[in-house]
Amino acid sequence: MVISGVGKSGHIGRKIAATMASTGTSAYFVHPTEASHGDLGMITSDDLLILLSWSGETVELGNMLAYAKRFNVPVVSVTSNADSLLSRNSTVAISLPKVQEACPHGLAPTTSAILQLAVGDALAIALLERRGFSAQDFKVFHPGGKLGSQLLLARELGHTGNFMPLLPLGSPMGDAIIQMSSKGFGVVGIADDAGKLVGVITDGDLRRHMSHDLLLETVDSVMSHSPRTIRIDMLASAAMELMQAQKVTVLFLVDDLDVPNGILHIHDLLRAGVA
Repeated sequence: MVISGVGKSGHIGRKIAATMASTGTSAYFVHPTEASHGDLGMITSDDLLILLSWSGETVELGNMLAYAKRFNVPVVSVTSNADSLLSRNSTVAISLPKVQEACPHGLAPTTSAILQLAVGDALAIALLERRGFSAQDFKVFHPGGKLGSQLLLARELGHTGNFMPLLPLGSPMGDAIIQMSSKGFGVVGIADDAGKLVGVITDGDLRRHMSHDLLLETVDSVMSHSPRTIRIDMLASAAMELMQAQKVTVLFLVDDLDVPNGILHIHDLLRAGVA
């Protein structure tokens, strides 16, 4: 998809192209003046040409329009004049209402630019939905910055394998305390014979069961049942929201069978910039 326009329409066109590209639609901006001096070679019959012009009579778009007709490149125009040269020669003509500019002189492109931008964003989102573009697809194009951190998965930040504080049912409380201390999460998960997470023991559980014979008990009698967990494919940002809502700092990551695959601490999320 190729987008073009002159002046403020060109600036809006660049933004629309950027939004299209970031949401999975191959798109780029070609300046009409540069197009007339060789950049027309960037446009092929496999492309779709979107031309922005409030009047629909922008002279600089003439060569692009002629080129599109010659090589059967479909043209979508976005103008406020359905009877304009551009609209009449478009495959699809999108006509915008002739609104009053916010400029007190009615000259500077302001309201008109917002309308063009709204149409471009609407097209981008319609294509996104039509393609079934997911948050994970979005992540592919946004690996950096705040957006990238918000699109990380919990499993990408969690601790797995021997880093998980995990014990089987029937384990002595002495082992649980060692696990809680050595792994550094302040919690230990308890799994049944099938590997399913059936309980957790936290610092709070220790305080509630504190007695002289605590070390003689098994984890079964101390653990909290129905532990709070999250799925391994949950977004890290959603995990952060859940931790804040439930006022916890650690959550086990489980699969569809409730088998623990990792453990996530709120510090992991903060270090990754998820907040």
